Amino acid sequence: MPFFGELFASEIIKKPVLDPKGEELGRIKDIELIKGELLPKVNALVLQKGKAFFKLPWHLISIFNKKVIAAGAGAEGLEPYSMDEEDLLVVRDILDKQIVDANGVKVVRANDIKLEGYKDDAIVVAVDVGMRGLMRRLGFERRGEDILRLFGSQLSYNLISWNYIQPLQPKLTTLALTVPRQMLSELHPADIAELLSQVSHDEGAAFIESLDVETAADTIIELEPVAQTAIIKDMDAEKASDIIEEMPPDVAADVLGRLSAGEAKAILERMDKEEAEDIQELLSHETDTAGGLMTNEFIAYPPGLTVADVTERFRKDALEMEAVYYIYAVEGEELVGVISLRDLMLAKPDMLLSSLMETNLKTVAPDDDEMKVAEVISKYNLVAIPVVDEHGNMLGVVTIDDIVDRLLPRRRRRKV
Repeated sequence: MPFFGELFASEIIKKPVLDPKGEELGRIKDIELIKGELLPKVNALVLQKGKAFFKLPWHLISIFNKKVIAAGAGAEGLEPYSMDEEDLLVVRDILDKQIVDANGVKVVRANDIKLEGYKDDAIVVAVDVGMRGLMRRLGFERRGEDILRLFGSQLSYNLISWNYIQPLQPKLTTLALTVPRQMLSELHPADIAELLSQVSHDEGAAFIESLDVETAADTIIELEPVAQTAIIKDMDAEKASDIIEEMPPDVAADVLGRLSAGEAKAILERMDKEEAEDIQELLSHETDTAGGLMTNEFIAYPPGLTVADVTERFRKDALEMEAVYYIYAVEGEELVGVISLRDLMLAKPDMLLSSLMETNLKTVAPDDDEMKVAEVISKYNLVAIPVVDEHGNMLGVVTIDDIVDRLLPRRRRRKV
């Protein structure tokens, strides 16, 4: 069956379909798609005549273009049809649904779909997510072109290839129409979080579930606290524990701290024992204190080690760390000095840590409130400050990022 040129779905919806005698069989209500050789293809047209619906199989269509659509058979070729939930329909399941645009890092709306001929089939090649597609559906495409031409501009096409849209299944939801994982992996977690902020909670949760554990953890970190809590709360405890394990301990504690005791316990019980203990230690502190802000991930060595020894250990110990700003010198658990990475890198290999370390220490106590922590970090121009107990034992580190995250609203933070 010949298919001439290309067309958009909106150009044929509501158009009449003629029988061999030129009489109207019905008007196109929808288009049924099925999986094709390369891309989805048209399987049938759903026609409406009066209050009745019929299906016209593709193999019975003799002419199919934006001007004329005709069947090679009369009404005897039509099948009674009811809107089956198992069918994939263009109007019902695709138009007006949302699509993740990875290039623009935004969620856009499917305004139309583009069909082209391939062998004897009409296949779906792209989704129109632009203003042109919307105006075409409203019947204003040509008028819009004329108006823009007066201003020396033109109505551009904004198409997303169906190659970037998956999977092909009935009852598509927002995030079922999405970009492949390999494209997502190129996005920053903050960009993925921005996309999720544009869709419903259920759609966002389903999307997180489809990500690998590491990407899911990085993305959840970027979400607003309310969204973080809702997603983890609704997630299977086993999957949630895998994701929480990928987070820095202080962030994991913040997320778990907003859950009920029972929910947090169910997740912690499924985690690595040492990691669970680190998080539980942080959960024992009030959230607006140094203890609540700190992470107990830090690097500390005895002051008697040489620079060469420290450098060798650091290469291994820092691999799993989110960020390292200083190396701390401890005797047992007592903090006795701090060394910047710059000083360590510039020192001779045989020098002892004790000869490099700064002993005039600036520290905070675990019960100090967040404003005091911020004041000390600001006053001494630090990027991190150690938290010590009454005996001088090192408990953790509060970084400048932790302070910014707590004191500056997330939306404003992204603009800075």
